[in-house]
Amino acid sequence: MADELVLYTNPMSRGRTVRWMLEEIGQPYRVDLLEYDTTMKTPAYLAINPMGKVPALTHGSTVVTEASAICAYLADAFPQAGLAPAPGSRERAAYYRWLFFAAGPFEAAVIDTVLGLEVPADRRHMTGYGSLQKTLDALEGAVGAGGHLAGDRFTAADLYVASQVGFGIMFKTIPDRPLLAAYARRMSERPAARRAAEIDDALMAAPPPG
Repeated sequence: MADELVLYTNPMSRGRTVRWMLEEIGQPYRVDLLEYDTTMKTPAYLAINPMGKVPALTHGSTVVTEASAICAYLADAFPQAGLAPAPGSRERAAYYRWLFFAAGPFEAAVIDTVLGLEVPADRRHMTGYGSLQKTLDALEGAVGAGGHLAGDRFTAADLYVASQVGFGIMFKTIPDRPLLAAYARRMSERPAARRAAEIDDALMAAPPPG
């Protein structure tokens, strides 16, 4: 199909976030399961993503990589799903803000902390995040008590941020923050989130091919 959606993923990857997004938009899609250090490094896949990592998405001849970019692309490509605020609106500004905050400063702060890379106090102005605590404080202020990130409804920004926070809680890469944990839990209770998790969990439990 000329406009076929294909997700290149592994059930133990950020591809889980994109599968959730695909389940939310409700469009048919095909999945190409790839393995680290083998099929992710083949010439055929490197032609799609030269980084040799997942997730990646093709929509016909269009290629999108990076989970946050894929979520933003799908929200715009399928507006009937209602996962992005109107362009030019105040809600759209918040949507962009927190979607890219999570993909940039927040993820960088988490990874640097996990790797034990401590930024000297006099060099923090050189980073995009300052400290992990600052990024967590900012996210807590954004989600509030029971709200959403961009207006009063669920958007792809909530999906992406909740995924990032959920991974952090699961793998204990972020400290306990009850408000953030409650937010991620609320988002993960959506039917599409549950469907996506069940699919990837089943793939993880399946015996390796061959």
